[in-house]
Amino acid sequence: MTLHLVRHGRPTMTSGVPAAEWHLDPEAYDDVWALRVSGRLPARAAWFTSPEPKAVQTAQLLTDAQVGVLPDLHEHERTGERVEDFHRAVRRAFARPDEPAVAGWEPLAACRGRVVPAVRRVLDVHGDDDVVLVGHGTAWTLVVAELTGQPPDLDRWESLAMPDLLTVAT
Repeated sequence: MTLHLVRHGRPTMTSGVPAAEWHLDPEAYDDVWALRVSGRLPARAAWFTSPEPKAVQTAQLLTDAQVGVLPDLHEHERTGERVEDFHRAVRRAFARPDEPAVAGWEPLAACRGRVVPAVRRVLDVHGDDDVVLVGHGTAWTLVVAELTGQPPDLDRWESLAMPDLLTVAT
């Protein structure tokens, strides 16, 4: 069984609207279609997505299969003001996972405590089936680290495209 973790396509960043409510940028549809036809995703799999609009819309473009929405797959909660150096703030979140890296952000440990068990439940239910989960870069970085027993690969996180694919053999 292989777990395919898809990072959503590029969203339309709307000022004053929380990132969790952003939609997929229509100009990014071609990038999502390119992933769909790339041959990198399995022809048959169980599909699930984060409830965030950009993830749901990415999943809808990637497959004609039924896609389940799992609330616990939503991204690391980042409310509050816009962060000047986002990458540095996320690295700080990984360095100190029990503390909010920025006022209004959930501690990264809380994200891990929500996302990893949700992924494990999906893997338990789907046994030998390939699984595709559509969601978010920070959450998937936590999942890959947990499933592989390796430290989070922050360089890989920083280089993730929108969309992108991480694959883990389980």
